[in-house]
Amino acid sequence: MTITGTDAGTDNLDPQGESDSPPENNPLNQQLNPTDENTGAPEQPELPFAFVAGEAITEVPKDLYIPPDALEVFLEAFEGPLDLLLYLIKRQNIDILDINVADITDQYMAYVELMQASQFELAAEYLVMAAMLAEIKSRILLPRQEEEEAEEGDPRMQLIMRLQEYERFKQAAEDLDGLPRMDRDINRATADLPIIERITPDPEVSLDEILVALSGVLRRADMFEHHHIQFETLSTREKMSDIMVRLSEHKFVPLASLLAKDEGRLGVVVTFLAVMELMKDSMIEIVQSDPFGPIHLKSRS
Repeated sequence: MTITGTDAGTDNLDPQGESDSPPENNPLNQQLNPTDENTGAPEQPELPFAFVAGEAITEVPKDLYIPPDALEVFLEAFEGPLDLLLYLIKRQNIDILDINVADITDQYMAYVELMQASQFELAAEYLVMAAMLAEIKSRILLPRQEEEEAEEGDPRMQLIMRLQEYERFKQAAEDLDGLPRMDRDINRATADLPIIERITPDPEVSLDEILVALSGVLRRADMFEHHHIQFETLSTREKMSDIMVRLSEHKFVPLASLLAKDEGRLGVVVTFLAVMELMKDSMIEIVQSDPFGPIHLKSRS
């Protein structure tokens, strides 16, 4: 169950510590003492076997002392007494129902004594299982009458049932552990998208395209144009009445006096329309005494 530093590597040496093979045929001596044929090959630098405080150590210190207990290694680690019993049974390749309690008890006690000798603290359940195995072994070895044996049954049955139950749970745990697990067998992909700088070049536009776009804008603007209709501030009928009133007061009225500056162009147009309507109705006459002279209006009544 253990490997100690005092036992390892001493089986192949004689009492004088020499190897059985001749020195000239020993491969180790051939590697340590190369022939002249390999003298031209490049030498491999010696590799350090330890680093202490950042310094490489290539030679073993002469005053180095390694206690034998420091090289003891336990190869098996068990989760409990049932796990140890199951290991001992499977190592013999036998069925749980056919176990030999005497042999299993001896091997179990040997392991417990080894653990105690190595100064490991044993759990109480290991000692309880040891007592249970000792009881089963004693009940099997001690002679019993047939009536008592028929009533009590097989003393191993309780242990066998516990072992079978533990084996089922252990197998189920191993099956669950074999399933893919996040962050152990499967890793979530976490990658950031690369930053892509998009550079859009300015479009090349010709003058003809600008003119075509401008004409389209003007056409669309005409579609939304509003036409406002306003009432006339001056009336032709009112102007006609005003002219007749003034002709009733004066015999001749100059045409220029009928035009008001504040009325603007609209007043000129309305005045001429009123004069023409009155002439059409034969209500007034136009009189001019000299060529290119001033024009006067005269009532016919």
